[in-house]
Amino acid sequence: MRLRSFQLSDAYDVSQIWKLTASHEQERETLQVLSEQLGVDRDLVLVAEAPNGRVVGAIVGTIDGSSGFFYCLAVHPDYQRQKIGTRLVNALEERFLQKGVKRIWITVDEGTQKLLPFYQHLGYRNSCCTRLEKDLLISAQHKTG
Repeated sequence: MRLRSFQLSDAYDVSQIWKLTASHEQERETLQVLSEQLGVDRDLVLVAEAPNGRVVGAIVGTIDGSSGFFYCLAVHPDYQRQKIGTRLVNALEERFLQKGVKRIWITVDEGTQKLLPFYQHLGYRNSCCTRLEKDLLISAQHKTG
């Protein structure tokens, strides 16, 4: 298994993996995060490539000050439980360290709740128990509708 930085030729393979592992809404958000990060720092978008050259996993990281965030960790279902996710996270952590990141944050939501035990196994701990949000556009439509 080879880990490397994302290349534009990987876009189709990575989007297919996200289609298999994420909801339609999450997939859309993931593609948005990917395109934004590629414009800022390509080194924080990693893919896992099988020996046959097939892209089988991906992770997207971002940096804000001395904090790193990662999103979109996904491994093709045929390749899960082979430590690919662990290798992607470890490689991204190393790149974060090289860029001066002191703390890493992960947001776990409904779509990624199943990954919580995996993250905890890697040494991440739950630092908050509630995240509230409100979509103002939808809220305003209900009030005027």
